[in-house]
Amino acid sequence: MPPPISSQDPLSLSDRLALQRTRLANERTLLTYVRTSLALVGFGLALLQFHPERGGRLGYSALAVAAVVLTVGLLRFRTHRRQLADCEALPN
Repeated sequence: MPPPISSQDPLSLSDRLALQRTRLANERTLLTYVRTSLALVGFGLALLQFHPERGGRLGYSALAVAAVVLTVGLLRFRTHRRQLADCEALPN
């Protein structure tokens, strides 16, 4: 829950709402990375389960790519969250 807006608050109401929308968009983007990573994990495990001799390399590659996608998503989320916190703390 956002803190109450005081008369000494350097951010206007429209700026605070814009920051909140951007924060929510950042969370949606993280969830998209997680969804993509889970889809790749499912694809990799299905290949390993149904075609272990022919799909082994591709299955393990899909699992590795899923880990990379999730890591990139988490790093981008943390970076953008930190940038938003810095924007909120800056006085005008």
